[in-house]
Amino acid sequence: MQEKTLNTVKSTILESAQLHEADISKIVESIHSKGIDIADLYFQVNRQESWAMEDGKIKEGAFSLDKGVGVRVVSGDKTGFAYSDDLSLSAIKEAANATQSIARHGKSTSLKIASFKQTKERYSAIDPLNSISDQDKIDLINELNDSARQIDQRIEQVNISLSSNQDMILIATANGPLLADIRPLVRLNVSVILEKNNRREQGYAGGGSRSGLDYFLDNTIGIDLTKEAIRQASIQMEAEAAPAGSMPVVLGSGWPGILLHEAVGHGLEGDFNRKGVSTFSGRVGDQVASSLCTIVDDGTIPYRRGSLAIDDEGVPGQYNVLIQDGILKGYMQDRMNANLMNVMPTGNGRRESYAHMPMPRMTNTYMLAGPHEHDEIIASVKRGIYAPNFAGGQVDITSGKFVFSASEAYMIEDGKISYPIKGAMLIGDGPDVLGKISMVGNNLELDGGIGTCGKEGQSVPVGVGQPTLKIDEITVGGTA
Repeated sequence: MQEKTLNTVKSTILESAQLHEADISKIVESIHSKGIDIADLYFQVNRQESWAMEDGKIKEGAFSLDKGVGVRVVSGDKTGFAYSDDLSLSAIKEAANATQSIARHGKSTSLKIASFKQTKERYSAIDPLNSISDQDKIDLINELNDSARQIDQRIEQVNISLSSNQDMILIATANGPLLADIRPLVRLNVSVILEKNNRREQGYAGGGSRSGLDYFLDNTIGIDLTKEAIRQASIQMEAEAAPAGSMPVVLGSGWPGILLHEAVGHGLEGDFNRKGVSTFSGRVGDQVASSLCTIVDDGTIPYRRGSLAIDDEGVPGQYNVLIQDGILKGYMQDRMNANLMNVMPTGNGRRESYAHMPMPRMTNTYMLAGPHEHDEIIASVKRGIYAPNFAGGQVDITSGKFVFSASEAYMIEDGKISYPIKGAMLIGDGPDVLGKISMVGNNLELDGGIGTCGKEGQSVPVGVGQPTLKIDEITVGGTA
């Protein structure tokens, strides 16, 4: 399969641009001179298609094609980078020459090279844009729109979007063979607005996978997402203002793992820790969380949104234990930061496109299951909040402080879930929250395939997840 993928990508990228492997090898060798630790070329062809329905009408059908090459040289902590959307040999040589301005003085280190083996297929090398017909795409959107309006008569508006993406990459390095990957990605979003007695509330649900669009035809995912969006809006119609104060909070399984992703995950990326700006810097081997907490970054899960056959530096996606039984074990690394920190890369070198430099980024980051039943966790709370869904949030990497908004939340009274609330904000810092986790559920779930992570202006697809968690005390900002 890997050889077939390589041949397909070479044909699409190199042959169509009348490039030869020998030409690419010469360019890499020319920039991998004395004092250079890393030299690589990153070719990419990205195709995207999207369809959108607003209030019963197909409003948008869009297609885009982007291709180019990024050229990088690294010496110590200094990087020379140039890119071109022209794949001609002359343009690539010009980009390569531009990287030669990198300062080569100072300390130079030797890059560790390891032999990596991919043990299982992450996803199929398919073209999701043509996985079903255009008519099937339109029929799916219309079916979900009709279903939504039949399910709930309060529906005022239905918006549906369907997108597919194919990413072809080819990586040439100074120390190995050509590496290639074909990455499919699909996503379906459903949002609804309900209206009753002059009150309007919105609900949203989405899902996706590294597969074809038939993913939404071969099962009930589309209908399930539609029902979930309606359920979210219905809950908001009945919700009361959230209280404010310090109290226990129970986080639901699955998507609430976005809080761990933001408040903890980013702080475990190698660049922040090499620079000493993360709250977790220099703390490998320390107790940084409750002994119930084991957190991993896992790029190996088949068909998951954040999974990678290889990262954007050619290192296979890996299963990395970040925190084990509360002890910090290590950080997520790209090649440059791994080299500077004298550790191995972890398959976390990611970039938005050929026009961006790689950096340490998460793939699928989640907490492992624990010993407790979900109902047991709820029953342990006298008065607090249960938050099974989150919207946006903000985090400060240096301090670990965060603010997150719960898009679905309920009061817990006398060990039972009672009425829904709205406007609940969770305020705290990552290390403190990790230390206050007293119960971890046995119901680990991953999100539905909607995560997108931003860092330094770059966005990449990711996955999150967790079991039900009890945080003994956290500040809740409310409106009551």
